[in-house]
Amino acid sequence: MKLYEELKWRGLIKDVAGDDIEKKLNDEKITFYWGTDPTADSLHLGHYSSLITAKRLAKAGHHPILLVGGATGLIGDPRPTAEREIISYETINKNLVGIQKQIEKVFEGKAEVVNNYDWIKNFDFITFLRDVGKYINVNYMLNKDIISRRLETGITFAEFSYTLIQGYDFLHLFEEKNCILQAEGSDQWGNITTGLELIKKKTGKEAYAFTMPLVLDSNGNKFGKSEGNALWLDKNKTSSYALYQYLINSDDKMVEDYLKIFTFLTPEEIIDIMNKHNQEPHLRLAQKTLAYEIIKDLHGVDEYESAKKISEALFSGNIKNLTSKQIEEGLSQVPTFNINSDVKLIDLLVDNKIVTSRREAREFLNNNAISVNGDKINDENLIINRETAIEEKYVVIKKGKKNYYLIKIQK
Repeated sequence: MKLYEELKWRGLIKDVAGDDIEKKLNDEKITFYWGTDPTADSLHLGHYSSLITAKRLAKAGHHPILLVGGATGLIGDPRPTAEREIISYETINKNLVGIQKQIEKVFEGKAEVVNNYDWIKNFDFITFLRDVGKYINVNYMLNKDIISRRLETGITFAEFSYTLIQGYDFLHLFEEKNCILQAEGSDQWGNITTGLELIKKKTGKEAYAFTMPLVLDSNGNKFGKSEGNALWLDKNKTSSYALYQYLINSDDKMVEDYLKIFTFLTPEEIIDIMNKHNQEPHLRLAQKTLAYEIIKDLHGVDEYESAKKISEALFSGNIKNLTSKQIEEGLSQVPTFNINSDVKLIDLLVDNKIVTSRREAREFLNNNAISVNGDKINDENLIINRETAIEEKYVVIKKGKKNYYLIKIQK
């Protein structure tokens, strides 16, 4: 299966510009670019879906340019509802560093990373209007979906001009680096076509582009910061365990699409996995494969193994198999309490409202429904202290089948 056909099979092509783009991708070695604005100090899984498509093109022999928009990030891409808040220069620069590191890691240092501030900063306003604004008709800009949707509520000149800057980025890379193709998420189509128009009018030559459909979760929402469901690529913002949990719980109706979009497994391998998965869906083979492939690519095999170990330990109750660091990662979202002296188990349960009363505490204890570090406990007078704790730091209380509580031992 040739590259273009495989991209279509994976559902990675939506909009296309250029009559012979298929030939360019299949039979030639071209330079292309993908870009993002540094609106946060980390990319998220929504970015990764596009970034990994760029990585596919690179693996096929095409030269990738990854653009981080230090200039466009200062303006803000128009949103459908309201204007973005202006980000300070200091924050943009901090975010740039984080994102550049992530891109270089994903591409194993083999991508060319550029910052559009490096060429936009040299423009004075008059020159920009003459060299860029003169070639793009206002009526053409008004017809762009994202701009037309904002006309009733209002759009500032800064946001209105965003498409000119991104369009110039394509022209600049076209002229300076022979970059003839842009690949982005489908929400960037309006900006992409501005670049194509600018290249055509200023050089008389043709450039190419394609967009990828935005990846949605099972509720039909795109992955992203503004949607409130961002899964960050930075493991300090979204741990490998949290990413593992999300992926392992992917909806059956979404997991095949995710395997096609997010992994480098061949079509034959994905078809085989889905056949096996559909025969025994309860084993969640597809979801486990998805989690392994993504976490391995982003954070490495060791991080995947650790995330898997945490998940299995919490499911089975074998808490003692975990390190204190793994406990922190796996139980970061559960209720957490601090103690700095010896305390009886029943007092700990009642004082921290893990149970409603001493009577309820005794009922749970007598029914083997309370465990401490994975061991079922009946003794209400068990002393909880540093000696009870894992690595003298944490005691994990489990009530019933699913309710976890983390006790931190203070020095």
